[in-house]
Amino acid sequence: MVERYRTKHQRVVDELGRRIVRGQLAPDRPLPVEDTLAAELGVSRGALREAVKVLAAKGMLRTRPRTGTQVLPSSDWDHLDRDLLQWQQACEPVQLLRDTGELRRAVEPEAARLAAGRAGPGHIRAMSEALEAMAAAAVHPGSEEFVEADMAFHRALLDASGNRLLGSLGRALEVALAHSFAVSSQTPGAVEASLPAHRALAEAVAGGRPSEASAAILAIIDAAEQEIARSPGLPGVKPAPSPLR
Repeated sequence: MVERYRTKHQRVVDELGRRIVRGQLAPDRPLPVEDTLAAELGVSRGALREAVKVLAAKGMLRTRPRTGTQVLPSSDWDHLDRDLLQWQQACEPVQLLRDTGELRRAVEPEAARLAAGRAGPGHIRAMSEALEAMAAAAVHPGSEEFVEADMAFHRALLDASGNRLLGSLGRALEVALAHSFAVSSQTPGAVEASLPAHRALAEAVAGGRPSEASAAILAIIDAAEQEIARSPGLPGVKPAPSPLR
C-alpha cells in the first residue's frame, strides 16, 4: 500500500520515527551527518531540522552542542504519543499488543468500579448506544465500524469513571486500542462472544454494582487476550497470565 502524506515535513518525521522504532537508528548513537541524511531523504537541511525538533519533543532525539543529535533509548520516549503508537503498530505490533493488554488490566477494572458508582445518565446512554452499534456491526467482524463502536464503548466507560485523567488516557491510547480490538475481533466467533460480556458490564455500571463491573471488564480483557493469541497473522502472541483474584 502506498502511503500518502499531507506534507513533506510529515513524511520526514514519519520516516525517521519508524527508523528509530525499528532500531535502524540505534540508541545513544548520533544521527548521520546532516547533509548526508537530508540528501538520502530528499529534503532540505531546514526540513530535516524541523523533523528533528518534532522527534525531540517526543523524547526520541536529543540535540546538544558539539555532540550533535543523538537517538535516545526507548525509556525516554513518550509512549502515549499518537505518532509513536502508530510507528509501534507498524514496526512492533506484537509488543504493542502486549503492552496494551497489560495497561488495560491495570486501568480498566478500577475505571469500571468507579463508573458503577459515578456514572450519570449521559454516560450510561453513551455505553448503551455504543453497545447497540457493536451489535449492528457484528455481522462484519473486524470491520472499521465494529472497531469504532468497541472503542466508543470503552471510551464511555473511562469517561463514566468520573476521573478526568482516565478519560484523557483513553483518548490518548486510541491507536493502541484500535489495533488491539481489530486483531482480537478477527478470530472466528470472537465478536459474537464478546457482546454478552459487554452487555453485562454496561448493566453492572448502570445498576451501580462495582464488583460486578470490575469482574466483567476483566472477563472481557481475558477473552480479548485469548482471541489475540489465536488471531491469524500474529504468531507468537501469548495472553498475559491472569492475576490471582
